[in-house]
Amino acid sequence: MCATFLTSPCDSERGTLGGWRSKNWPERSRSDKRILAGLIIIVCILLLLAHLPALSSGAHCFDDNTYLTNNTLVKNPGWASAKRFLTEVLEPSTVKGYYQPLTMISLMLDCAMGAKPDYLVPFHRTSLALHLINTALIILLLHQLFGRVWASAGVGLLFGVHPITVETIVWVSERKTLLAAFFALWCLIFYVRYVRKDDWRFYAGCIITYVLAVMSKPISLPVPVLMLLLDYWPLRRLRLRAILEKLPFFTVGGIFAIITYISQGRTAFVELPTEYGLERIPLILCHNIIFYIYKILWPVNLSPHYGFPKTLGLSDPSVLAGVIGTCVLVALLAISMCWTRALLTGWLFFFLAILPTMQIVAFTNVIASDKFAYLPFVGLLMVLVSFVDWLSNKEVLSKFLRWRVVAVMIILILAGAEAVATRRNLAHWRNTLGLFEYMLTLKPDASVLHHDIGLILQAEKRPEEAISHFRQALQIQPDFAVAHNNLAVVLFSQGKCNEAISHYRQALQIKPDYPYAHFNLGNALQSQGNFEEAIDHYRQALRLEPEYPEVYDSLGILSASQGKLEEAIGHFSRAIQIKPNHGPSHYNLGLALLRTGHLNMAFRHFEQAAHLMSESPMPLTRMAWLLATHPDRETRSPTEAIRLLQRASGLMKEKHRDAYVLDALAAAYAAAGQFDAAVRTADRAIAVATSRHDYDQANQIRQRLQLYAEGKPYRQPAMPAQP
Repeated sequence: MCATFLTSPCDSERGTLGGWRSKNWPERSRSDKRILAGLIIIVCILLLLAHLPALSSGAHCFDDNTYLTNNTLVKNPGWASAKRFLTEVLEPSTVKGYYQPLTMISLMLDCAMGAKPDYLVPFHRTSLALHLINTALIILLLHQLFGRVWASAGVGLLFGVHPITVETIVWVSERKTLLAAFFALWCLIFYVRYVRKDDWRFYAGCIITYVLAVMSKPISLPVPVLMLLLDYWPLRRLRLRAILEKLPFFTVGGIFAIITYISQGRTAFVELPTEYGLERIPLILCHNIIFYIYKILWPVNLSPHYGFPKTLGLSDPSVLAGVIGTCVLVALLAISMCWTRALLTGWLFFFLAILPTMQIVAFTNVIASDKFAYLPFVGLLMVLVSFVDWLSNKEVLSKFLRWRVVAVMIILILAGAEAVATRRNLAHWRNTLGLFEYMLTLKPDASVLHHDIGLILQAEKRPEEAISHFRQALQIQPDFAVAHNNLAVVLFSQGKCNEAISHYRQALQIKPDYPYAHFNLGNALQSQGNFEEAIDHYRQALRLEPEYPEVYDSLGILSASQGKLEEAIGHFSRAIQIKPNHGPSHYNLGLALLRTGHLNMAFRHFEQAAHLMSESPMPLTRMAWLLATHPDRETRSPTEAIRLLQRASGLMKEKHRDAYVLDALAAAYAAAGQFDAAVRTADRAIAVATSRHDYDQANQIRQRLQLYAEGKPYRQPAMPAQP
């Protein structure tokens, strides 16, 4: 019995088409297929019940802003966006990192079906569907490898409801992991079919799905090595021909590995072992090997953020445990080779599949992540199915007659426990702030978590709490340039200009090539009238980030304030060339054109700005002003102006309506001949402007009020620009 422990029914001989066809593959009867299909349906239903709360999860996590919130291509579905994703190979413009066009197109299609940053249901619906399909594919793969219907379904259930899979479903940007696993699993299934059937169509399917997998996420690059491991066990066909069959895959993988390295290095960051020290590699590997085993066997305190230990050395308990545990594991795997290939091969499958994320080549600020274990998990599942297969043979069953009943009960108990843990894990993803506060309870000294909570609180208009978390982030990590910058942003919004400038300067001292800090410092200096230094920082920002429309906007505003309207128009036009859908640029260009007398051109840009800035009242107000006061009768439309201003008024968040909106509404009433309404509205506008100490605006409105009192409309086309 020991000699056959954990072997497969796949002792092979040479096939006719260059494959390795098995004499001993178990026949798949129709009843087996029907049972398997029924079990897959049952497993998927159980998975759906376990993960159902994922559909209502509202949390955004870390890079979701890059993949969704700030990604104009994803939020504007169409062929143009898809073309950009596919053709921007070495330098993706909207997502800083590696080439992943299929993932971006997938998210874009969800947006086409109604998904938005504040409505994530379509994203979660697609991701949950992919997880169910992936689980079904895993069951099919295990069944093809071992021919055990019930064991494959039971082990697939344990994978599907495991809480470590939660992260890939509810984290929007992790669509890449699900999609890459989907194509990689098809690749492995096609490969096993090719081995069994000697049909080159399955081989072609392997190559196609492998290309699609690496176009979803580079984590699938090791798939050709995984196929070689399957050749070793359980297929037992590892010969020269089997190796030569993988050459096209290694060629494709090599090309995409180069693309990944270049695109990641150009748009994000890559750190080679020679840069941080070769001695760290074995410590990181040992730490992660035991870390992932622990999280899979005891999935508690799961988190999207596992930061590096403070000291990556044997003085850290987690690193020491990793080294000792890895030594024990390697010894056990070596001993297991005396009677089976299963344990070593299954572990190597897991290890090699997860190796690209092991931080040997550093590309992120975490040492490990639950999502990285999603596809590699299959290696451990193979071992588990083969173990059940061994227990199910007749020799063992003669000793354990009720083993199948016991096995089903054990699997159901484990699956139930996993489902409970999955529900608890999902509860942390209800909203963004709750998710990050939960992560902070697990890692209170993580500066990045304090920083990101500060960003969340800033977006929720809770500046004092945001400032507190930014300061805690800097207390933990004083050289955190991004935290200095974002703290300064909040301080500046609170009128603490000098302190904000100090933090901007500290950010640039730490990171001189930080374009956003240069831009923000320029804005702060401009607000203090220090125009020359502001322009210098704007130019440095453009040197570092030439396609930076907000910088051109600021330069345009500065030029307009100095009366250099043609120069301002040039800056605003350049901003629009870079980012055609940037509403503020259209609005600012409209203001400059309005002041130069180009009324019709100004109106078109206000109209575009109103479309792009749907929550801002000012583009509507400017359009209405032109429709009410334009000297050309054919252009004037007082009724439309009043309608636009009623919309603008509804967008005002202040208790008292903005004086500019009221001033324009008074002009529209006068243009429509409703002079009594015009007088009343102008009086209200004067009161609002006076209450805000804007006496210049109040005096200008009084001059127009005199016209309304005399029964005359106002015809001057340009209204004062908003300060």
